[in-house]
Amino acid sequence: MVGGIALVMASGCVFNNYIDRGIDEKMARTKKRALVQGVLSATNALMYGTVLGIIGLAILLTGTNALTFGLALAGLVLYVGVYGYWKRRSVHGTLVGSLAGAIPPVVGYCAVTNRFDLGALLLFLILVLWQMPHFYAIALYRFKDYKAADLPVLPVKQGMNAAKQQAIAYIIAFILVIPVLSVTGYTGYSFAIIMMVIGLVWLLKAIREYRTKDDAGWGRKLFGFSLIVMISLSVMLSVGSMLP
Repeated sequence: MVGGIALVMASGCVFNNYIDRGIDEKMARTKKRALVQGVLSATNALMYGTVLGIIGLAILLTGTNALTFGLALAGLVLYVGVYGYWKRRSVHGTLVGSLAGAIPPVVGYCAVTNRFDLGALLLFLILVLWQMPHFYAIALYRFKDYKAADLPVLPVKQGMNAAKQQAIAYIIAFILVIPVLSVTGYTGYSFAIIMMVIGLVWLLKAIREYRTKDDAGWGRKLFGFSLIVMISLSVMLSVGSMLP
């Protein structure tokens, strides 16, 4: 499962770099990517991405189950096809990207259980809710990049405050959904307590400096702590069913 989904994700990254090569050359953080620099030709990138995807999906189909294969394929199509289109045309592209980004951990869950149940749905929802403030934070501190590339992310289209408000709203939703995994018996209550405390720290950091004029700095700090939240979530999901 790990090998298969890693190859599928790599395939999605290659295709995304191919689709975005015109955008990437306008952004400071992406202008040194291989396709922009001409290190790799567009034709070779397409071949490379295709081979990665085929091998990864074949591994999942033969080594796990049909549900896992189907979810991975859906995630690849959603990320490359749907997200690749919508992020150029709507502020809701961020949400579409979050849906695609939440699929790989669910693939792991379904590889073991061979069913898409409430646990899989809750895991998917938690990951989407984490990604939204994470991505808004990136859009805030990389505002100039997105504006230069004319991408309709929320800070560019509706302003910094709108992005901050939505980021805070998603963090609150994240905190509220976390304990449902424990209430429904998928983890012990230690998982809920620890993750809610970490989530509240994330929220307080966002609120405490909300009125700062340094929007990029606010976004960078929120982004940095979002990584701590994800690492904590990954660890706690790994041991959560073993704790009281």
